[in-house]
Amino acid sequence: MNYLDYIVVGVYIVAFLFLGRLFKDSKSGQDYFLGGKSFGWASLSLSTIATQLSAISFISAPAFVGLKDGGGMMWLTYEFAVPLAMLFLMVFLIPPMYKAGIVSVYEYLERRFSTSTRVLLSLVFQISRAFATSVMVYTVALILTSVMDFPMWQTILIIGVVTLIYSYQGGMKAVVYGDVIQMIILFGGIVICLVAGLHHLGGWGNFVAQLDPNRLQAVNFQSMGLQKGDEFGFWPMLLGGLFLYTSYYGTDQSQVQRLFSAQDLPTVKKTLLSNGLMRFPITLTYCIMGLVIGTLVATNLDFRGMIPVESPDLMIPIFIREYLPHGIIGILMVAIFSAAMSSLSSGVNSLSAASVEDFFNRKKQLNPEQYISYSKYATLFWGGVCIILAFFTGDIAATVIEAINKVGSVFYGPILATFIAAIGISRVNARGANLGILAGVGVNLYLWLGVPEVFWFWWNLTGAVTTLVIAYVSSLLWPSSKATESIASLAQDWRADLPKMVLLVGFFIVMVLLSMNIGVLFQ
Repeated sequence: MNYLDYIVVGVYIVAFLFLGRLFKDSKSGQDYFLGGKSFGWASLSLSTIATQLSAISFISAPAFVGLKDGGGMMWLTYEFAVPLAMLFLMVFLIPPMYKAGIVSVYEYLERRFSTSTRVLLSLVFQISRAFATSVMVYTVALILTSVMDFPMWQTILIIGVVTLIYSYQGGMKAVVYGDVIQMIILFGGIVICLVAGLHHLGGWGNFVAQLDPNRLQAVNFQSMGLQKGDEFGFWPMLLGGLFLYTSYYGTDQSQVQRLFSAQDLPTVKKTLLSNGLMRFPITLTYCIMGLVIGTLVATNLDFRGMIPVESPDLMIPIFIREYLPHGIIGILMVAIFSAAMSSLSSGVNSLSAASVEDFFNRKKQLNPEQYISYSKYATLFWGGVCIILAFFTGDIAATVIEAINKVGSVFYGPILATFIAAIGISRVNARGANLGILAGVGVNLYLWLGVPEVFWFWWNLTGAVTTLVIAYVSSLLWPSSKATESIASLAQDWRADLPKMVLLVGFFIVMVLLSMNIGVLFQ
C-alpha cells in the first residue's frame, strides 16, 4: 500500500466515527438497542446480509472454492436451507416473540419457562457469540497484516477500537445504517476482484479453458457426512443447515435484535423474505470470484508460491496486494474494514443488549439514564473481550470459516429446540427445558471431541433433537402446573403468508436445480 491507499482507508474510518456521533443521543434502551423501532425492511435486510457477507465470506469462502483441497462450488450447498429457514421463522417462530415487545430474545423464555432458562440461554449465547466474533476480528487482522504490513496485534486493535467508538456512541442506528453502507462497499469489492481476476486471466474464455472442472461439482447426494472427508453432502447441508439458519436468524440475539427493531410485523416478514431470496445470488458471485482467482493461482507459479500451504485464506489478500493498482487496493481495504466492522459492531451490540436485559434489567428496575449508562459500559466490556479473544482463535480449524461455524453449531440446535418447545410444545416445562439444553450441548461436545468423523453440520440437528427429547421426557417425569402461552394464532399466520411461502419453496427448488447444473454457466 502507498499514501493513496492509506488516504482512502483514513477517510473511511473518519466517516464512520462521524456516523457514531450522528446517532449519539439515544434517550432510552429501545433507542439504543432497537433504534426506536423505526427501521423499514430494506435497511434491515441489507444490514442482516452485511453481517453475513462478512470478512469470512469475502476471504475464506473464495479460498475454499478456488484453492482448498476438496473444495469447489459445493460451497453453494451452504445456502440450500436458507429459504426454508426463513419460511419457518416467518410463520412460526418470530411472530409470537415480536408481539411480546421484548428487547432480549431470551426474555421470552422467562415468560414461558423460568428465570433460570432465560439466564442459561443468554449465557450460552454470550459465550458462543463472543468466540464467534473474535474469529471474525482475527480474520480481518490476518488480512490486513498480509496487505498493510502491520503487526497482528496492531491490526486487531485498530479494527476493534474504531468499531467500538462508533458502536458505543450510536447504538443500533449506527450499526444498521453503517451496515447498509458497508454492504454496498463490500459487494463492490467482490465485483472488483472478480473483474480484475478475469482481466489477468485474459478474459472469460481463457478462464473457462483453464478452469479445473472438478471444482464445478456442487451437489452430492451420496455423501452423508458420517466419515472423515465425506462432507458437504446434500442431506447434511440441507437438514443440518435448516436447524443452523433457523436458530441463527430466529434465536441469536445478534440477528433477532434487527427483527425486533422493525416498525411492524409485516416489515419483519418482508425482511425475512428478502433474506431468503438475496443471499444465494451474492454467494454465487463470490464463489465465481473464488474460481477465477483460484484458476489464476493454478496457472501462475509465482502467485502460487506466495500463498502458504497452511494458510489458504491468504489467497484473496495476496491477490489484492500483488495484482491491483494503488487506490483500488485502498478501496478493497475499505471493503475488508466494512466486513469486519459490520460483524463486530453487530456482535458487540447484541452482546451488550443480552447482558443488560438478562442480567441487570431483568425486572425493569433501571431508569432511562441508568439503562443507557449500563448499555455503553457493556459495549466497552464486550468489545474488549472480543478483541482479547481474537489473539487466541487462529488455530481452531484449517480455515476460519470452519472455526466460526464449529463454535456456533455446538449451541445452535439446543437453543432452537428450546424456543420451539416454548412456542409449540405446551407440555415442556422449565426443568425439562434446562435439562434438554445441557444434554444437547453435551452431545455436540462429545461429537466434536470423541467422534470427529461426523461432519459438524449435523451437530445442529443432533443438538436440537437431543434437547427436544430430553426436555419432553423430563417434563413428563417432573410435570409443572405453570400455564403456557397460546399458539392458536399461528394457524392464521400460515394462511396469511401462503404467497411468501410458495415463493420461498420455489426459490429453494431453483437454487438446487441451478447448483446441480452449475457447469452450464462455464461452457
